[in-house]
Amino acid sequence: MADTLQFELVSPERLLLSEQVEMVVVPGTDGYFGVLPKHAPVMSTLRPGVIDVYRGGAIAQQYFVAAGFAEVNASGITVLVDEAVPVAEITRAKADERRASAQSLVEKATSEDDKRKAAAAMRVADEMASVAGRAN
Repeated sequence: MADTLQFELVSPERLLLSEQVEMVVVPGTDGYFGVLPKHAPVMSTLRPGVIDVYRGGAIAQQYFVAAGFAEVNASGITVLVDEAVPVAEITRAKADERRASAQSLVEKATSEDDKRKAAAAMRVADEMASVAGRAN
């Protein structure tokens, strides 16, 4: 049996996933990075993207995440996210709805803080659209 590590995916509402996996690839702010058993400790912020969960030498699950943090330590990897959606559930319609909502925020933004939040919402919407294009 291959070496495994503990992977936990946690949202504000609940623990989404907690299991032994072979590898996890996460969308770090500076780019995607893979975590294997016995990985060096690291903390990273996450950008919008897809978490790939490997079992049996292949991707077993994928989750779209909007933002969050990843902590790798001796016991495994814990990913804390604002939002996580299984990639299989992302449709073109859902992505288009997300983009329309983000566009509305961009158009209504007046303060610098509102503009920053609107730009972040647009980055999430654009990445979700990219994922919908791959998945469907």
